[in-house]
Order: sequence, then C-alpha cells, then structure tokens
Amino acid sequence: MYDPTRLAALVAVAEAGSITRAAARLGYTAPALSQQLAKLEREAGAALLVRHHRGARLTAAGELLAGRARRILDEMDQARHELARLSGLSGGRLRVGTFTTAGVHLLPPVLSAFRRAHPDVELAVTEYEPPRGVAAVAAGEVDLALTHVYEPAAATPWPAGVFAEPLLVEELVLITAVGQMLAEGSGRLPVTELAGRPLISSAPTHPPRRGVEQALAEAGATPAVICESPGYALVCALVSAGIGVAVVPEMVAAMSPTPLSVRRLDPASFRRTISVVHRGDRASAAAATLQALLRSGFGRAGSAQRPGGEAG
Repeated sequence: MYDPTRLAALVAVAEAGSITRAAARLGYTAPALSQQLAKLEREAGAALLVRHHRGARLTAAGELLAGRARRILDEMDQARHELARLSGLSGGRLRVGTFTTAGVHLLPPVLSAFRRAHPDVELAVTEYEPPRGVAAVAAGEVDLALTHVYEPAAATPWPAGVFAEPLLVEELVLITAVGQMLAEGSGRLPVTELAGRPLISSAPTHPPRRGVEQALAEAGATPAVICESPGYALVCALVSAGIGVAVVPEMVAAMSPTPLSVRRLDPASFRRTISVVHRGDRASAAAATLQALLRSGFGRAGSAQRPGGEAG
C-alpha cells in the first residue's frame, strides 16, 4: 500500500520538474521531500527519479507510478467530496485568513484541492499580517487562519479558546547579492560575522520580528535600511541590488524573483514556524476539512496546541 502523501510528492516532482520547486509547492524542505521520495522508491522496489543539474526527471517506472498516482489521488478527492455530501458539507461559507508568503506560495494548491472536493462551499480569503490573523479567529471574523511565529522571540499572550497546529518549520537564512564575500563557502556562517555589515532590517517594530531583530543587533549587525513593511519582496530586491544583507525564511529566499546568494547561519535557532490557527472543537466541518488538507499539503503535521506552546 503506497502512502498517498508520497504519491502526491512524486506527482509534484513530475509536474514541477525539480525537487526544489516541488518541495516549495508542497510545503516541504527539499531534503525532507527527497526522504519521502526515497521511501517511495523502496516501497516500489525501483528507481523513480533521475536527478540532473537542471532538476529531476522520472524514470519509466516513475512515469508509470505517477500516472497511476494521479488517478488514485483524483479518486481520493472524489471520495472526500462524496463523503462530505453525506455529512452535509455541501454548502455554506468558509472564511480563511492568511499572510502574504503562505497566501502566494502555499495556500492556493490546498484551496484548489478543497474546491475540487467541495465545490458548493463558498470560499472567502482575507490577508492578515501576523499576529492579526490570530485575533481574527478569536473574534470569529474567519474560521481559521495561517500565521507564523519567529524565534528567537519573547513570549506573547494569546486569546483564550484559540489553538494552533504547526504545519511547517523553516530556518532563517542569510541572503546577499550574488558574488558577495559572505556568500562564499558552504558551511554555516556564524551570526557574529554579521557585525558591522549593512543589514536590511525587516520591520523592527513588527511584533513577530522583534526578537530576531534584537538578536541580530546584539550580534553587531548594523541596520542600513529599515523596511517598515513586513513584506519580503522589497527586502529581497534591496539585497539583490547590493544595498545590504538580510535574514529571511528559507521559503522567501527560495521564491525570490531577484537573484540572491543564500547561506545558513550558526546557530540554527533562528527559525519561523507556520501554523494553522483554529477554534478547536468549535470549528465548522468545512474548517476541519481544510485543516486536514493543510496538514497533508504542508507535510508538517504537529499535535494541536495553544500558540506559543512547546511543540514546533
């Protein structure tokens, strides 16, 4: 019996032509997706992929299994749809909150799967820069929301009755213009090496980033430009132009439309956890269904907890 998550990973690589692009689409890191594909190859007893400098292509065995996998996944979507109709999930409205990065790169394929399974449910998507999505769930403005928490960070209070399920944990990495000295080398760069370097500071007054900004300041990084907008597109553009360096989530670096060099930092404790925030047992059937799709689509399931808890 093949794991549906691994079958979906194979189909994603077939469509994206690259493990890196497929990983970003599914919410994995590239090494984690490679592990899933290796397990699928062991289950199949055959090589399914051939890796090359431009990405990856499927072997004949991979093409055969991917074709079957598409039909299996389509059947599973149809089964979810029919079961939902039996349980009454065939109408109503689902209100979803998201922040920009997740809304652009991670949420669309999950909502697409939800729409295929439940075409009669009206979808409404609202953008909330964290932590506003948490407050929106607590106030009943949306049924669930994607949010994030950065580390290091000071503990913050959260509304009663709101829960979070971690979906994806990603490191924060250093980005520089291509060819800069800090980009040289394959090992981790001690964060103390940022002392005196011109830093593109990502909204230091923005609550999720305060702890990270403080840690960078303590390491001696000197703000050269302060971006009051928490969006990362401008940060990446400024870094690519050689104005300074920045510390951003892995996904932001991987999805940047401008050319960048990327290097991991030491310590590796700089990270961002993306979670889905919900109201626990009070969640609607539609919200619970989308939450399950998010868990599967992001490939990072964690036990439900209050935001700010130990998991993640």
